[in-house]
Amino acid sequence: QVQLVESGGGSVQAGGSLRLSCSASGYTNSPYCLGWFRQAPGKEREGVATIERGGWTRYADSVKGRFTISRDNAKNTVNLEMNSLKPDDTAMYYCAATYAYYCGIVPGRFTYWGQGTQVTVSS
Repeated sequence: QVQLVESGGGSVQAGGSLRLSCSASGYTNSPYCLGWFRQAPGKEREGVATIERGGWTRYADSVKGRFTISRDNAKNTVNLEMNSLKPDDTAMYYCAATYAYYCGIVPGRFTYWGQGTQVTVSS
């Protein structure tokens, strides 16, 4: 059973930066795809960024050029570097994993989820 634990959320002013980390455990073979998703109050969960085992990345249009996802297969971690944060980035951020070979950036393709970490960006 894959277990995911996020850390690094917090409050920041617009234009600031935050780095989210997710530690994965409970498996022998690392998930093919890891990703970050977010959900704001009253809105559906949406994809932010995903990364395949080989390093291929995908980003939501709203975060391209501002966010960077990375993974360390040896350390079983996936990180999300967030720069130039905007108030619209305020949400609960979730780490997720899947063994599916095509994960895209769709929440429904992911099987395992962390508990989430809150990111709040003030104007």
